[in-house]
Amino acid sequence: MTATTTGAETATTTVTEDGTSPVTTAAVPTVTGAVGTAHTRVEGRDKVTGAARYAGEIPFADLAHGWLVLSTVARGRIASVETAPVLAMPGVLTVLHHKNAPRLHLDYIGLLGVRPDPTAAVFQNDRVAHAGWPVALVVAETSEQAREAAEALVVTYEQEPHDIDFRGDRPDAFTLDGHMPAVTEKGDLDAELAASAHVVDVEYTTPEEHHAMMEPHAATARWDDGRLDVVDSNQGTTWVADELSRMFSLDASAVRVRSEHVGGGFGSKGVRAHQVSAVMAATALRRPVRVVLNRRQMFSLTGYRSPTAQRIRLGADADGRLRALEHRSLSQTSTVWDFVEPSAGVARVMYDAPAHRTANEAVRLDVPSPTWMRAPGEAPGAFALEAALDELAQQCGIDPIELRLRNEPARGPVSGMPFSGHNLAACFREGARRFGWAGRDPRPGLRREGNLLIGTGTAAASFPAGAGPSTAAVTAEADGTFTVRIAAADIGTGARTALTLVAADALRVAPARIRMRIGDSDFGPAMIAGGSTGTRSWAWAITVAADELRERLAGETGIPADGITVRSDTTAALGALAQKERHSFGAQFAEVAVDVTTGEVRVRRMLGVFAAGRIVNPLTARGQLVGGMVWGISMALHEEGIRDRASGGHYGGDLAGYHIATNADVPVVEADWVDDPDPDDPVGIKGIGEVGIVGAAAAIANAVWHATGVRHRNLPIRPDRVLTVGGPHV
Repeated sequence: MTATTTGAETATTTVTEDGTSPVTTAAVPTVTGAVGTAHTRVEGRDKVTGAARYAGEIPFADLAHGWLVLSTVARGRIASVETAPVLAMPGVLTVLHHKNAPRLHLDYIGLLGVRPDPTAAVFQNDRVAHAGWPVALVVAETSEQAREAAEALVVTYEQEPHDIDFRGDRPDAFTLDGHMPAVTEKGDLDAELAASAHVVDVEYTTPEEHHAMMEPHAATARWDDGRLDVVDSNQGTTWVADELSRMFSLDASAVRVRSEHVGGGFGSKGVRAHQVSAVMAATALRRPVRVVLNRRQMFSLTGYRSPTAQRIRLGADADGRLRALEHRSLSQTSTVWDFVEPSAGVARVMYDAPAHRTANEAVRLDVPSPTWMRAPGEAPGAFALEAALDELAQQCGIDPIELRLRNEPARGPVSGMPFSGHNLAACFREGARRFGWAGRDPRPGLRREGNLLIGTGTAAASFPAGAGPSTAAVTAEADGTFTVRIAAADIGTGARTALTLVAADALRVAPARIRMRIGDSDFGPAMIAGGSTGTRSWAWAITVAADELRERLAGETGIPADGITVRSDTTAALGALAQKERHSFGAQFAEVAVDVTTGEVRVRRMLGVFAAGRIVNPLTARGQLVGGMVWGISMALHEEGIRDRASGGHYGGDLAGYHIATNADVPVVEADWVDDPDPDDPVGIKGIGEVGIVGAAAAIANAVWHATGVRHRNLPIRPDRVLTVGGPHV
């Protein structure tokens, strides 16, 4: 035997008498400390050179292309679909619609605890539930032929009156449970409000907002040896495979979903019409079929954040301590599937009061189904709550940061459970120091530079730190490397790199010796990339498997050619966790300049300081937090989906008409964190994907008030609103 040393690891290699088939034994464990150090993305070179292929780019032999036809009415029935002329067009293979599509099984509860949205279960009846409802799929030899034929397809409708009128005083609003109870309450709200020295009673609104990821939704379906194989862009291959197997009444083992590279998701990349229709067409034609959505189709078919109307009532003593807190939020949902934007949920964590009531309500309208969108509930909810806290601070004559710290809860305001960690005060202290908050004159409208009024604002942020059961397999290879297989999804967050660092530390080897394979449902069940739970869930499973593998390797004298594999399942470990309030927290700071002649608001600088668990990769983590804060700028000043009352459809349902923050809108944005490892997590992770956006819009709105003396309770803060809502001081 000879010993060879490479880097920090020492390995022994056994060579047979004929000099062939070397077998490497376990490396001597060496702690590398990869977690917590900045690493560029392990797949970065592949992405910038084009080697990394996305769902719409992967080649297949004999590939056909489908194009969805969407309804032009907002409510009614399909009277006819005139397929004959289209079937005669060059390259057209078939037209699927409600009269010839296979029947789907829809009576089930999926992995995420919800029923399937009928918008995704295409072509099951003649009903049209909203403008942009999928009514047919045209399949042709090329995508150009499919699109031309789809645009030529004549569909007639029996149109009915539609209702898209969202407003806060809808009499048909109803409380709706989502992933949390609809209503929580304690104490006598009216009595505490009456006894309060200061009362704030205000309504805030946020508009319809849309996911605008770089990569559109795309899926290719094919049958391979009696097994359904789907290549997709999604946030969880296990999730999509489970939904497709249930819808099409297939055995779970008969469906494989792959999603290696994803160009953004933000909550929208679950099961949608394009995957289901692709499977239908592949089944009918027995050849691969790809369906890609264009940007305008995404505005109808892939979900969005509902508009909200939120009423906040706060009552406080003379010293600013809350006696009463009520947060009521109304959102819209479709007529076919109930989804609630749980904006009142943020109040259940952030602040306590003897009288405390929160309620999430919804109204059914003839609109597409909303869905999860980055920080669902918390993003719009924090805008309303944190702006109202600022109004209360103004009434009380107390610094906004001090007011928040005075009302920090010792335990969960609703649950009564202890916090696993609550470092919001540390975030505010560090943020205030770095931002220069101490020198701020609290009086509004005083700081001026020519035509510009300057103001600063702050807000708090929180987001749950959860974890979902996951499995992982870690293999010690004969060549001294390690292969990790887990059905994780890297939707642009850098998860693939973070997991590589976690695996390296757990195995006590250098990251270069880790081969990370993700995005394949064949790797076994794993949590989705959503709710800031992905990296935490996957890292837990990888750590458990790696720890066991190290123990096994310690007793091995050699590694066989096919390696040694250990598989983990974290279901039991997560079930045994003590019940606690687990959250990431943050403090947002913003400085704005408001032009008194044009009404234009420019964010000059932003700072966010977060308590978000142990940071695995500072490089990509900072990018995630900054990205969330940039989204907060976009939410505060730009984004607004507007529907045409006559048609029920969108004005400007594309990236030309739907405004988002661009490079010119983004100033100096800094994100940092305080030490905050979760003691109950094997790596110390909480989650960072969504907390960055929470509170950002409120900080900007509060800064606009400080600059102008005018409160803006309706987002976005457009120039026309700045000039008309009270008008800035001139």
